[in-house]
Amino acid sequence: MASDLSEDEQLTAAREKLSDTVRILSGGAANGLVSRLESTFLAKTSHSLIGDYGAVGVMKDRILAGEPVDLIILTRALVDQLVESGHVDEGSAHDIGEVATGIAVRHGEPSPDISFSDALKQVLEQTDALFVPDTVQSTAGRHVAKMLDALGLTDLIKDRLREFPNGQSAMAAMVEEGTSKSLGCTQITEILHTSGVDYAGDLPAEHGLSTVYTAAISRNATAGDAAQVLIALLTAPETAKQRQASGFS
Repeated sequence: MASDLSEDEQLTAAREKLSDTVRILSGGAANGLVSRLESTFLAKTSHSLIGDYGAVGVMKDRILAGEPVDLIILTRALVDQLVESGHVDEGSAHDIGEVATGIAVRHGEPSPDISFSDALKQVLEQTDALFVPDTVQSTAGRHVAKMLDALGLTDLIKDRLREFPNGQSAMAAMVEEGTSKSLGCTQITEILHTSGVDYAGDLPAEHGLSTVYTAAISRNATAGDAAQVLIALLTAPETAKQRQASGFS
């Protein structure tokens, strides 16, 4: 049935509806934490959340291209770049915490010894598939590529490397397609947020990666006040347990 509203009235209504939504562009690392805090946020505001989570490099490119967004959650380094380019309000930027990168196994499988470099190398040599996020655009994926190179495994593993847009989609694929010999390597937050995989442990110190994630408000935000409420929840002392349970430290 045709609308009784004029085009201008329809546009105004669409804008009003949009202003009641906090739009999020984020690295996959924050997906689980935002999900844990969503009900609390909804109780505090009249806004809903629409989140898009993926490789941080892809999210940065979308922001630079001018995609409408209210809240940005990326690595501290990328948020600093967006502050410098004028896409983010510097005063709104707050660190959520650090996220480690580690190894995942399918649920119920024994955790291998990855406590030192040679042990990790042996485990990776024996895997039939290594599920990882994008090795060009994602933080953990780029690190995996460097780690395999440092271990001298790039050529050996290349035909067994399974890349996906982000860590969570890589873990989901490991659940669906992997075997008892399959492994995943991504950030702990994405492993913990995926049913069907278990966290086997952090990468050994010589190959470790800990990444600071930061939340900030976009310069083009239409729901900046509500986005600020969410940042407060993401970083508050009272939500420390939720951050820890989601994989932040």
